[in-house]
Amino acid sequence: MEITDQSSAVCSQKRRSWRFPKETLLLAYQSFGIVYGDLCTSPVYVYKSTFSGRLRLHEEDAEILGVLSMVIWTLTLIPLLKYIVFVLTADDNGEGGTFALYSLMCRNSRMGLLGNSQMTNNNQAAIECKPVLHCKESNAGLVIKSFLERHRPAQIALLVFSLLGVSMVIGDGVFTPTMSVLAAVSGLQVKFPGLHQNCIVIIACAILVALFALQRYGTRRVGFLFAPVLITWLACITIIGAYNIVKWNPGVFQALSPYYIYNFFRETGKDGWSSLGGIVLCVTGAEAMFADLGHFSKPSIRVGFTAIIYPCLVVAYMGEAAYLSKHHEDLERSFFMAIPEGVFWPVLIIATLATVVGSQAIISATFSVISQCRALGCFPRVKIIHTSNNIYGQIYIPEVNWILLLLCLAITVGFRDTHMIGNAYGLAVTIVMLVTTCLMFFIITTVWHRPVLWALLFVLVFGSLELLYLSACLAKVHHGGWVPLLLSFLCLLCMSSWHYGTIKKRNFELQNKVTLDRLLEMGPTLGLVRVPGIGLIFSNLNNGVSPMFAHFVTNFPAFHRILIFVALETQVVPKVPLNERFVIGRLGSPEDHIFRCLVRYGYKDTRRDAHNFETQLLMKVAEFIRQEGDTDMAQITNSVMVETVSDQVAGALEGPKNDKKKRVAFKGVFERERMKAEVQELVKEKESGVSYVIGHTIVMAHESSSVVKRTAINIYGFLRRNSRRSSVSLGLPHTSVVEVGMVYRV
Repeated sequence: MEITDQSSAVCSQKRRSWRFPKETLLLAYQSFGIVYGDLCTSPVYVYKSTFSGRLRLHEEDAEILGVLSMVIWTLTLIPLLKYIVFVLTADDNGEGGTFALYSLMCRNSRMGLLGNSQMTNNNQAAIECKPVLHCKESNAGLVIKSFLERHRPAQIALLVFSLLGVSMVIGDGVFTPTMSVLAAVSGLQVKFPGLHQNCIVIIACAILVALFALQRYGTRRVGFLFAPVLITWLACITIIGAYNIVKWNPGVFQALSPYYIYNFFRETGKDGWSSLGGIVLCVTGAEAMFADLGHFSKPSIRVGFTAIIYPCLVVAYMGEAAYLSKHHEDLERSFFMAIPEGVFWPVLIIATLATVVGSQAIISATFSVISQCRALGCFPRVKIIHTSNNIYGQIYIPEVNWILLLLCLAITVGFRDTHMIGNAYGLAVTIVMLVTTCLMFFIITTVWHRPVLWALLFVLVFGSLELLYLSACLAKVHHGGWVPLLLSFLCLLCMSSWHYGTIKKRNFELQNKVTLDRLLEMGPTLGLVRVPGIGLIFSNLNNGVSPMFAHFVTNFPAFHRILIFVALETQVVPKVPLNERFVIGRLGSPEDHIFRCLVRYGYKDTRRDAHNFETQLLMKVAEFIRQEGDTDMAQITNSVMVETVSDQVAGALEGPKNDKKKRVAFKGVFERERMKAEVQELVKEKESGVSYVIGHTIVMAHESSSVVKRTAINIYGFLRRNSRRSSVSLGLPHTSVVEVGMVYRV
């Protein structure tokens, strides 16, 4: 059997696909229904949230022009310049998001704590797709990298900081649907002022349930379904915006000048600074553009945002500002009041549908970052369903989907007010953006090898703006901002505890492993029996026998005639080529029929077909046996050739040389027969059945452990008991699984 070589199609699949304009345009079309929805629905609530405090409009329009100028320049600096131009370039072989930045650093240095510590540099280099760089590493970059590589506390701080960004993305996934849908449905109160708030909440909850129920159909189908809605929405807000500019105040184009930002803060002072918590909502969804990169491609996202999204949003915000400049009394419902009477109901319906689409961006981004964290040992085992055979990043996670729904419903029913939700929403958004900016500093210096001044300039330009927004959001922590902090703390606690428990479990197995020679020496004492079939022993060890299997053999002294120790490793790369996934080795003598297999996955590789995995593994073992036989034949031939040359030099007779040729032929026949017999034995035992032996371990802390360690291990144990079992997560057939229970005290 042959295994198709896919090495040329893995690491650069997304980068190659965009070379075809048709594919780029198709992905760009789908991205309208997934990536930009949050950004495009922000006009519904930005002005309402901005003027919800003490900031008020006056006749000279300094406030409205200042807010509009802040919105335009924030859209230009953060989504357009920061994300589209710079951050999208820092993809991890086509994958985006906060954790992708961290994994990219781990891949290019020893600064991170992810990846299997047992992996050799050669193995890693064999599967990496390193970025093409032509810059010599600067001295400052070397100093930064050296410092982080030598100081473990700094590495831990960097990991926790990255997990903070991930937890804020998850929190953003709770507030985006809630804020968007509730703001759109509240437009009903424009036509029905007496409509009770309870009715608004009930309608919003029903829409949220429908939104999350659609996620199971996958990004591609949802994208095709939602894209026409968002395109229609963009057309509506652009036409209405242009209409309002012409009718009410063409002078709003003056806001393109940054002078009005200076004038805004000069006139408003502290009230203007406080309003920044509402203005920052205009860039909600910018981080989702990067996190959703794995669902699409860089060219498709850049084309869609630059050519359509950005100009449409600028016109929409200008139009609403033009209306507000003449209707100061409509601050609370400015967006819906600015809609011409004749098209109000169609636009309201489209707005409601568009906010549903807007929520899709951050939901898909949440799935992406959780998938990356899970694969790299920082999130509990959850079921990941790949919804596309072509785009590896298009996934659906049922458990996360329904937990997000419950949290959204709780926030909607609990807050019932877009002002408080907006305070929480803005805080989550700014923290995520600030984390990305800080991680980009390390990417620029240590991965791209650019001068540290470039990195400092990047942080100074974008970080100062984000810190300004963050300071305004932190001032509203007591007005709802505490919710994302609480959610992110809980997520961070779970992810950190899971990572800590996983490391402790692996260290316990390394410290308590036994050698195969010792196990075979104990065979006569234990009365070991070889039973028919093939046994696949899953463990986290690349060498030695895990304590789980030693515990199994001690209590049940029998194992299969063919034994394969399987170690699964997740590398800090998105995909591992199929021809480089399996690394086979032999343990003991050929008569023992014991092998070791290292299976390397990328954090975006699928593991859902156990039958296919079993077939590929046994094919690789058979291929290894053949290659081993060919190697032995070559060694025998070389050895005898050396002896023959020595005899010729010594003047040996012709007879002994003929004897050596006969020995070569005899040994060659013997090796071929042994190789053939071993392959036949492999096929025969496969027909007898394949069993999967996997550990069902309970990790407990020592009684002498500190309170912090016991707490972390207890949280880890709780998460293990309530997450998917290893056999289910690996997709192993239930009827062939043997679980071995054991207690690890770490």
